Amino acid sequence: MADQIPLRPVPRSAQRRAAYYSSAAAAQRHSRYQVEDESSHLDEMPLMMSEEGFENDESDYHTLPRARISQRRRGLEWFICGGWKFLCTSCSDWLISFCRRKKELKARTVWLGCPEKCEEKYPKNAIKNQKYNIFTFIPGVLYEQFKFFLNLYFLVVSCSQFVPALKIGYLYTYWAPLGFVLTVTVVREAVDEFRRYKRDKEMNSQLYSKLTVRGKVQVKSSDIQVGDLIIVEKNQRIPSDMVFLRTSEKTGSCFIRTDQLDGETDWKLKVAVSCTQRLPALGDLFSINAYVYAQKPQLDIHSFEGTFTREDSDPAVHESLSIENTLWASTVVASGTVIGVVIYTGKETRSVMNTSNPKNKVGLLDLELNQLTKALFLALVALSVVMVTLQGFVGPWYRNLFRFLLLFSYIIPISLRVNLDMGKAAYGWMIMKDDNIPGTVVRTSTIPEELGRLVYLLTDKTGTLTQNEMIFKRLHLGTVSYGTDTMDEIQSHIISSYSQVHSQNSGNSTSSTPSRKPQSSAPKVRKSVSSRIHEAVKAIALCHNVTPVYESRAGVSGETEYAEVDQDFSDENRTYQASSPDEVALVQWTESVGLTLVNRDLTSMQLKTPGGHILTYYILQIFPFTSESKRMGIIVRDESSGEITFYMKGADVAMSTIVQYNDWLEEECGNMAREGLRTLVVAKKSLTEEQYQDFESRYNQAKLSIHDRNLKVAAVVESLEREMELLCLTGVEDQLQADVRPTLEMLRNAGIKIWMLTGDKLETATCIAKSSHLVSRTQDIHIFRPVATRGEAHLELNAFRRKHDCALVISGDSLEVCLKYYEHEFVELSCQCPAVVCCRCSPTQKAHIVKLLQHHTGKRTCAIGDGGNDVSMIQAADCGIGIEGKEGKQASLAADFSITQFKHIGRLLMVHGRNSYKRSAALGQFVMHRGLIISTMQAVFSSVFYFASVPLYQGFLMVGYATIYTMFPVFSLVLDQDVKPEMALLYPELYKDLTKGRSLSFKTFLIWVLISIYQGGILMYGALLLFESEFVHVVAISFTALILTELLMVALTIRTWHWLMVVAEFLSLGCYVASLAFLNEYFARLQMRGTSKSRYRYSHLSPDFQELHKAELAASPLYRQSVFWSFLRCCLYHNCDLPVESVSNHCCKLSSTLHSQVLEAQVLSSELLQAYLVKVIIFLWFFTHTRLRIAYSLCFRVYGFMLD
Repeated sequence: MADQIPLRPVPRSAQRRAAYYSSAAAAQRHSRYQVEDESSHLDEMPLMMSEEGFENDESDYHTLPRARISQRRRGLEWFICGGWKFLCTSCSDWLISFCRRKKELKARTVWLGCPEKCEEKYPKNAIKNQKYNIFTFIPGVLYEQFKFFLNLYFLVVSCSQFVPALKIGYLYTYWAPLGFVLTVTVVREAVDEFRRYKRDKEMNSQLYSKLTVRGKVQVKSSDIQVGDLIIVEKNQRIPSDMVFLRTSEKTGSCFIRTDQLDGETDWKLKVAVSCTQRLPALGDLFSINAYVYAQKPQLDIHSFEGTFTREDSDPAVHESLSIENTLWASTVVASGTVIGVVIYTGKETRSVMNTSNPKNKVGLLDLELNQLTKALFLALVALSVVMVTLQGFVGPWYRNLFRFLLLFSYIIPISLRVNLDMGKAAYGWMIMKDDNIPGTVVRTSTIPEELGRLVYLLTDKTGTLTQNEMIFKRLHLGTVSYGTDTMDEIQSHIISSYSQVHSQNSGNSTSSTPSRKPQSSAPKVRKSVSSRIHEAVKAIALCHNVTPVYESRAGVSGETEYAEVDQDFSDENRTYQASSPDEVALVQWTESVGLTLVNRDLTSMQLKTPGGHILTYYILQIFPFTSESKRMGIIVRDESSGEITFYMKGADVAMSTIVQYNDWLEEECGNMAREGLRTLVVAKKSLTEEQYQDFESRYNQAKLSIHDRNLKVAAVVESLEREMELLCLTGVEDQLQADVRPTLEMLRNAGIKIWMLTGDKLETATCIAKSSHLVSRTQDIHIFRPVATRGEAHLELNAFRRKHDCALVISGDSLEVCLKYYEHEFVELSCQCPAVVCCRCSPTQKAHIVKLLQHHTGKRTCAIGDGGNDVSMIQAADCGIGIEGKEGKQASLAADFSITQFKHIGRLLMVHGRNSYKRSAALGQFVMHRGLIISTMQAVFSSVFYFASVPLYQGFLMVGYATIYTMFPVFSLVLDQDVKPEMALLYPELYKDLTKGRSLSFKTFLIWVLISIYQGGILMYGALLLFESEFVHVVAISFTALILTELLMVALTIRTWHWLMVVAEFLSLGCYVASLAFLNEYFARLQMRGTSKSRYRYSHLSPDFQELHKAELAASPLYRQSVFWSFLRCCLYHNCDLPVESVSNHCCKLSSTLHSQVLEAQVLSSELLQAYLVKVIIFLWFFTHTRLRIAYSLCFRVYGFMLD
């Protein structure tokens, strides 16, 4: 950085140290002032974020004392560690880099049809998207699962059952749930892997014609090598990166479709190498001695540098190669048959090098559940330690500790991940089946809940908020302007102009335009309006890269065929192909006013006048549009007059320095931009034959350069772009999509802040923001003026800080300066704005803004776009949404969710996002509650039996509890909804509460923990107090009450019933009732496994209390009533208005009787442990008597008084 100065040792004495720091600070200030004089007054102008504000400057963090502290710290570490840490780290880094080293990519020389002449061994041309092979599949899948702590924990727990001293229950009790989870994961991965294998095999087995000396031979795609000559038919995929040598089209060019490479749906025109295209026959490719020099493989699919050389001619032929001469893999030939020489194969092709695995997005809900699961693990360890502590560390306590860890392992639900994944799949299916948002595709099924937690929405403009359907609206000539209502005047001028020409040349067979001499030799005269309109329309009709394509339906097979040339030039079957919809709109407009583009090839184009005459222009040079130059140009020669003209069009920022001086261009560009129009400046320059010949020689020499070719070519073209004549200014409108305004209003009411990031100019972006109601018309807009230095940014930020509740509009250049010096301050100020518009943004800047919001705010972000320039932004956001639009499918394919219109985002967020989050929150908490309640019952059971590590439920009961007994009702919560979709759309304010995470938080988690402890204690103690002294039926009554409690809890939680929910409830209940007949051995008696039953007698209780358990439970009504009362009282808290008054009165009487009897037992008891347990029983039974939540605090006070 410019404000840093070299470090020097710090003196030890205090005086010298103070003098040193003062001199260092002075030197630092002096250095900073030298770099930037404008910032000399920054100390007197503190940048405040608010009235309280901050004084820390983001750029001042790299201070000298901080650097010296770090230097001394590094020296101290070296002294303490002896350098070993540094050496070990260096060695390990070197070893890792050595093992992971990649083959250095180099430029190559490829001889035509001679793969054996290749100097190096190149990768095989096989597509491999598989993650594993037959040997690494099982180890790889298991590693991916057990690298997570919880899965590894369950594996250790299950393996511990092979140790006899730690064995608790049956092996399948622990292995069955783990095996189920692993089976689901392995099967899912196996299916995905098999699909990838089939796709790879299908692609690698495709047959292509390979041209050899002996003729054509069939070869598989995977067997293609560098140097092979491959023939690709129409509608066939190109198997590898090739240089285009020949085509069956007489024009020497062909169209290819690149939607699978870059996502753009427009066809691309490719040009064959002229030297090989001119060969008489296909076999002559082997009669010449030629090679292609290609640059090393790289990621950029829009550029290529190479040369074609033929050595057997005299002199040798050298021809430069560019992106127009290449055929990239994964593209499709759209017209004709092509022959190319392979230059890159396999992993060195552009398509493979650009195939990057996007980051695995993890939803906020998953992160929160992971945190809660860690809390459950800590609770598990704490509970086990408490049990061992109360046991008194008797005997091998560490073994008992591990046994308690196994007994309470259900606190951590192993089925949580499976339930959530199945729920996410269900949410995705519901989204895609919603008829209100047709065409919606869920490409990432792991984050549907993110749609309900969004705070920031970053959207593109063109094609997202607008339709990307360009309509020509305005033509401005400087002194006169034509709109949609005056286009007929332009048409009349064009008809009149060409009619005069044709009448003057009526005797000639070929019509022409008026012959004009170059401006340099003719005196400047004021042109008439008709002449100026004629020149402007002709320039627009010639300066483009549009190709007319004619649709022919005369094919034998009935398929639609396309041809570039149709001698009839029928208007009915003509379409235009171009890389930009703006150019298509301009050419369609010239057609509407009378000047029609009817044919184009590599060397010429033909225009049809209103009178039906054909005008021919030879294409001498064409300079395509690039994002750096922001303009395109073409040099043409008029066939009739021989006049050479250089036409150019581009953005106003690029053309303003090229055209001659004028006093209206800047003002009219601003006026059109304020109307929401996309502007293009059109200019021309007449060239003499000598001027063009000089330019052509310099241009061809620059194109043959291997190093810095683009820079040299740009320099030659810029020498021609001087003092061009300004012809006109065009305005094209991109209309808003349907229902954009109400959708943005809905999102704003839902608490979502919307940022618009666009590459368009500031005025156009501001106009679209107003017209779409992103910024209300009554709202103030602060336009951040252009800044280039730190001082200017400081002043502008201070001016922006003083404004309140205003929208911000900033350009990409100013944004770059602000983020360089005041990143934190700028983000804090911007986040306070109701809306932000960033114009002239590059794709990298868009992604950077998303990451800044994530880093500084910690809120969830969503990016939505439709073009290839939005992919980086979509992938960087927490939730990416792509719109399949005019610019192609690249954004849609890279996004997590794909929609067809912007208005669908309202229902996607307000309905599906909200429901997904609330359903997953309820599902996750119910699954955790299911494990907590049974662990609580196990803890109570162990406490009653003197803290013995004896399992309460064994065998299939534990397996069935989390599967067939309770899985269907709990999972049916994915169908629940608290409000109807219409209400969620009508009141978007309901969405605000979701961003606060109240549906799943530590507060709700603690509530569910208390509920689980409460219910588990009631179920277990209720079952124990209603048993006879042997306790042989404790399993039957407690487990039955547990299952009924879970089913009723789900029923009370459901807000909107679905018929599948009813089926799930009765199906689970039926499965449990049916299992009673087959699992009698698990319910018949309590299996103590050799434990002395004499220890488990309650002889200290009164005779009245013991009399309660003497009846045979199977025939006693008390047994049936106790089951019903147990789970009913557990659920009374959930609905205090439940009409159970008679049952409640019965419970009150029973509670009063037991209360008096247990008090008597407490007096008779002499053991401290028994007294403690009796107090717990008194508290819990008194707690069940309370129906209102307001009495909870009173219960705790009574309980604390009793313990004292």
